[in-house]
Amino acid sequence: QAWLVESGGGLVQAGGSLRLSCKASGSIFSINGMGWYRQAPGKQRELVADITSGGTTKYADSVIGRFTISRDSAEKTVYLQMNSLKPEDTAVYYCNAREVTAVMRTYPELWGRGTLVTVSS
Repeated sequence: QAWLVESGGGLVQAGGSLRLSCKASGSIFSINGMGWYRQAPGKQRELVADITSGGTTKYADSVIGRFTISRDSAEKTVYLQMNSLKPEDTAVYYCNAREVTAVMRTYPELWGRGTLVTVSS
């Protein structure tokens, strides 16, 4: 069995910073890609940032230069450093992991339950 747990969300003023963490737990051997998505009220879930097992990163245009994704493969943890936050970054942020190989099975995809980020103006 495998699962993802996010942490680090909260309330911050515009211009501030937050760091999100997502740890994969369970009897996991390996994880391919990991990433962060977000969903604002009334909007569809969108990709924020992604990082492959090889370290290749991808970002949504709206966060380039402000957000940085990183990963500690040994700890099975992915981070999202968010700087210069804007009110439009307010959303529930979800962690995603792809091709998770665990003891009993391989999971094509796992999702965390989400962590709320609120940016006040």
